[in-house]
Amino acid sequence: MDLGLHYYTFTAPEWETTLTDRLTETARIADEGGVSLFSFMDHWFQMLDAGGPFEPMLEGYTSLGYLAGITNRMRLSLLVTGVTYRHPALLAKTVTTLDVLSKGRAMLGIGAAWYDREHAGLGVPFPSTKERFERLEETLQICQQMWSPNNGAFDGAHYSLAETINLPQPVRGSVPVLIGGGGERKTLRLVAQYAQACNLFGAPGDEALATVAHKLEVLRGHCDALGTDYDAIEKTMLYQGDPTEDADTFLADMQRYAELGMTLVGVMPPRYTDPVPWTEKLTSAVVGRLSQI
Repeated sequence: MDLGLHYYTFTAPEWETTLTDRLTETARIADEGGVSLFSFMDHWFQMLDAGGPFEPMLEGYTSLGYLAGITNRMRLSLLVTGVTYRHPALLAKTVTTLDVLSKGRAMLGIGAAWYDREHAGLGVPFPSTKERFERLEETLQICQQMWSPNNGAFDGAHYSLAETINLPQPVRGSVPVLIGGGGERKTLRLVAQYAQACNLFGAPGDEALATVAHKLEVLRGHCDALGTDYDAIEKTMLYQGDPTEDADTFLADMQRYAELGMTLVGVMPPRYTDPVPWTEKLTSAVVGRLSQI
């Protein structure tokens, strides 16, 4: 099993003067220590349960572009891009640029968006849930078209493009798409139809394990109905727990998730913790052993 590091908070001791240096050193340690995927959230305001809007928050794709220049191995993604934040064609161009400059390490993590306060605060339209999912599907279709030889028009219910020219193309021809969330009727259907990876929420305990197992069965059902390959979809999760507190227990938990088909687990430095020594401990105590699962 691979390890991802989800850098969801920039709040650490003396962040006002250490934010950039801490991020840089954390990314270096993770990249050299075998972390497979480095991700940020896609928010303008910090989430309420992580301190709220008056905590620091960097824009996601600018931050990933910075990491592309200082790392060499890790895949880079937002977990996940809010579909309401950027026009789909510009998003495809942005992610393509990240992929080219990182030499093929970009992923497009994407979802329907949910944080209404930051939309209202910065004056960005926040449509209904139904419309956001419609826009998500059209965005996936536009990205597919821009990462293909078809550079013609796209005419959807919400977006109309006269030309879908996108040069240069991504290093691998397209960018792998990860759709975040476990919504059984819409989100997992979109995974089955359009994505190369899903992202679910995991946690210690039997209840969380059973929930993930159920979500994967729902995904399998959508794949069967659509005629797509369930086994070809990368199964990832974001884990609600600190693996450095008890690596043995964490690894035993990951063995059970691996048996469900999970191949990557993302973990998060605790809030108000210096992420540099935490990441050093993570890579030394967890990465090698996790790769054996």
